[in-house]
Amino acid sequence: MRPPVRPPLDGLKHRLAQERETNATRARDGFLRETFRLPRTDARAKAREWFDRWPKQAYWTEIESWFERPGDEIEFTIRRLPTAD
Repeated sequence: MRPPVRPPLDGLKHRLAQERETNATRARDGFLRETFRLPRTDARAKAREWFDRWPKQAYWTEIESWFERPGDEIEFTIRRLPTAD
C-alpha cells in the first residue's frame, strides 16, 4: 500500500506570500486608519463626524494625509487610536 499523495501547496504558498507582503507595508503603530474620497463639503462633514465621535484629546484623532482630486473631491486618510485608555 502506498502512502497518500500530498496535495500541491503552490496556491497556499502564493496566498501566504501575498498576505505577508500586504502586512509588511501596513503600519504597526496601533492606529486605526480609514481612507475616504468625497466631495469637499462631504469630506469636511466626515472629518467633523470623526472628531466629534473620537475626540483628538482621547483618541489622538488626526487627518494623516489628504489630496485634492479632480472634480473638487478630497481623498484623505484619518487615523485614531482604538480606545481612549
